[in-house]
Amino acid sequence: QFGDEHGLGINEAGVESVEVIKGPASLLYGSDALGGVLYLNPEKFALSGETHGDLSSTYFSNTLGTSTNLGVKTSGEKLKFLARGSYSSFSDYETGADYRVTNSRFNEKDIKTGVQYLGTKFKSTLRYNYNRSNIGIAEEVGEQSRSKDLELPFQEIDNHILSLENTIFFNNSSLDVKVGYLFNDRREFEDDPATAALRLKLHTFNYDVKYNLPELGKFETIVGLQGMFQNNKNDGEEILIPDANTTDIGLLATSHYHMEKIDLQAGIRFDTRKIESDGARNPFDANYIQALNKTFTSFTAALGAKMDLVENLSARVNLASGFRAPNLAELTSNGVHEGTNRYEKGNANLTNEQNFQADVSMEYRNKHIEVFANGFYNAVNNYIFISPTDEAIDDTPVYDYLQNNATLYGGEFGFHLHPHPLDWLHLESSFETVTGKLNNDNYLPLIPANSLRNTFRVELNDGKTRKFSSAFITLESTFDQKNVSNFETRTGGYSLLSAGIESSFQLQKVLLKIGLNGTNLTNKEYISHLSRFKPEGIFNIGRSINVNLKIEI
Repeated sequence: QFGDEHGLGINEAGVESVEVIKGPASLLYGSDALGGVLYLNPEKFALSGETHGDLSSTYFSNTLGTSTNLGVKTSGEKLKFLARGSYSSFSDYETGADYRVTNSRFNEKDIKTGVQYLGTKFKSTLRYNYNRSNIGIAEEVGEQSRSKDLELPFQEIDNHILSLENTIFFNNSSLDVKVGYLFNDRREFEDDPATAALRLKLHTFNYDVKYNLPELGKFETIVGLQGMFQNNKNDGEEILIPDANTTDIGLLATSHYHMEKIDLQAGIRFDTRKIESDGARNPFDANYIQALNKTFTSFTAALGAKMDLVENLSARVNLASGFRAPNLAELTSNGVHEGTNRYEKGNANLTNEQNFQADVSMEYRNKHIEVFANGFYNAVNNYIFISPTDEAIDDTPVYDYLQNNATLYGGEFGFHLHPHPLDWLHLESSFETVTGKLNNDNYLPLIPANSLRNTFRVELNDGKTRKFSSAFITLESTFDQKNVSNFETRTGGYSLLSAGIESSFQLQKVLLKIGLNGTNLTNKEYISHLSRFKPEGIFNIGRSINVNLKIEI
């Protein structure tokens, strides 16, 4: 990605699950996982000898939107195949104040396909994902319309992701080799829908080689080599960041030691990143972007333990260091960043972010209840953040990238009650909190407010035709955010009510799922502290009633 303002470019259709990985295991995925890794598991292939298909569609009343996806997968003894396509289209969203946010409309097309071959000594998986997103850039509350046709300005984004994963099995060990290619083509249209004012082409090649050594007693050890080559190319009238090449290389090793009531895991890695960028614009202009040639290196390490303290009670402790090199946008930006209402100036003098994090979690679990408590403390040296100045260029406020030492700390606490024999009854509650401060005791920007989420859910499995039914009601309360940075304002708290019901019916070989749910049922007028529309006083989305139908064969 060009910076942390951009999404993943991945549609949820075809994603099996999402995991959060912390501690030494996160070293397997990269050095810049300062707080952990968000890992997206792709859709699984069908079991050998099986063929399945499914079609689902959802209607969203607030945006008059629809989202439809179709999937099919089939597997032989050795060869497996799957494919999925989806299309979504939405009008401008309506707030709780009964106005629509002009040009917040968007549409998305997504195709995922994969093939896997299982040999006697190896497994090979090839996957491809194409995503096309057309996104309106909302700037104000203007013409009220239910149209789905984009207005200027808007972005058109193509994402191509190709990955090949090979696992070779030896007698007592295995070798994993992954290579990937990503092409992101981002086009921004401002005055003419036929000519892109800003166009960025990002080519990324990744490789990941890991060797799983033979077990040595109770030790399981992995060593690996990872790297990336990335090329950014401008092909538009405007330039926000220059043409550049980024090269990453990383070496890693992790080891897992198993005992009866305790598991220990440790890891270490070395990383280097080189960024080379060209100069951009007229050297005599104030907005000239100078050429850059910088190299960043760092060692990181982690140590973790999982312990069974007493019956039903377990604990985890992780101690980890991490490093993140500044990205191209933070180093070289010099221009208006559309959608943020900011003129952003990069800082070529930025250095590595280096952190040390400690996190502790405890969980008590029996047949009636699960109770958990997770806490973390993250000290970051040379934390990179964006800060306003007193300057304005063409009536757009100027923001600079700065560095300072910072700390982030917080946690999550909650329980899940499902009393036996009332196994159909579920009561869940969780509280989340995070605080971020610079070493001068000023608060960090864009930190979410504390929140409390309570859910009452029933699940029934009662019949040959009606296989499964569930219903839920959730109240999510977000507290006032008073811990704000110098350029932020406080944000008031709010509570959002949602509810839903779903039933599944088995009709011979067809499984039919029907669902109805509603979000923000009280049509609350509220603004999230992290909303980009907060400075303009534009509310978040209001009530939406959503209907879902899914057919599985």
